Amino acid sequence: MKMAKTFIVANWKMNKTTGQALEYARGLKAALLQNPVSAVVVIAPPFTGMRALAEELKDSAVCLAAQNMHPAARGAFTGEISGEMVVDAGCRYCIIGHSERRQLFGEDNHLINAKITAALNYGVMPIFCIGETLASRNAGETFSVLSKQLKEGLNKIPANDIGKIAIAYEPVWAIGTGLTATPGQVHEAHSFIRNLLSEIYGEKATADLSIIYGGSVTAANISSLMAEKEINGVLVGSASLDLASFLAIVNFK
Repeated sequence: MKMAKTFIVANWKMNKTTGQALEYARGLKAALLQNPVSAVVVIAPPFTGMRALAEELKDSAVCLAAQNMHPAARGAFTGEISGEMVVDAGCRYCIIGHSERRQLFGEDNHLINAKITAALNYGVMPIFCIGETLASRNAGETFSVLSKQLKEGLNKIPANDIGKIAIAYEPVWAIGTGLTATPGQVHEAHSFIRNLLSEIYGEKATADLSIIYGGSVTAANISSLMAEKEINGVLVGSASLDLASFLAIVNFK
């Protein structure tokens, strides 16, 4: 399959000051200049360092993603960031629907759908996260959970916009737990996602759709994950905070 782009995304979450982020970015930029990779390398830093990172990484092979955005263009939303601000800060991507946003901040599929719609309107590529809990998997409900998240999260998104979205399958039970879905489990979930979206939007619309995996990705398991044809990249959490660790993932064989 692999018509889709391969993405290696570093989600720093609430980590790194601007100074720490710049030091990391300089090292990453230099390493990729010396050893270019075919994958699209993206880092999602805290918003406080975004402008400085955008300046540091301009004309480099590294792209920036926001970790979140509000669906409204502007207004009385204390603490929020709009799509216009995301673009102005230099981001081409935005993580939407991460399990931590769903669990800790009560984001539901309706709000996530509004965020995806807004991101697309601003020309920002959503990295749309979906995934089941351990209880859902043990109850045999993985596919029904994924189906609901996909259908509601992508409600009224036109077929010609589906290729402008990356889907990140991140089983909740594998986020920050040290547990990792097996390559076979990931392949099964990714195949289900692609087949479902192909049924809804048509095979042409989903031919170049990137479906990536997130959930305790490390240098030790990246090669076995990427050997699966349905895995078009990874969303990396804690293993992306150390530059050497992240470079080992970026340079997977």
